Amino acid sequence: MAFGITRDELSNWKREVAEGKIAYLTHYWLDPRFPGIKTVTKVGCADLNRLTEWCLQHDLHPKYIHNRAKSPHFDLLGKKQVEILQKEKLWDQIERFKLVY
Repeated sequence: MAFGITRDELSNWKREVAEGKIAYLTHYWLDPRFPGIKTVTKVGCADLNRLTEWCLQHDLHPKYIHNRAKSPHFDLLGKKQVEILQKEKLWDQIERFKLVY
């Protein structure tokens, strides 16, 4: 379950994904399969080739892409999440969700 974002933020992310852009959306998230993880960053792009290339550039395996019809995305968690957000200079998401490792 996602929380901590606005409807506008989600709508903007979906629009950017549909346009074939690499779009980042961080939100609070709880899943018992991942104890201690409280946030996830969804990296989406409707262009699966582009999203696959993004995964490879960040040493992530593309087989973990969630191939959803309207919003294909890769879920970033934990240290890798923070590392990539820093690399992409997405300081607003890091600060807003107090992401440190």
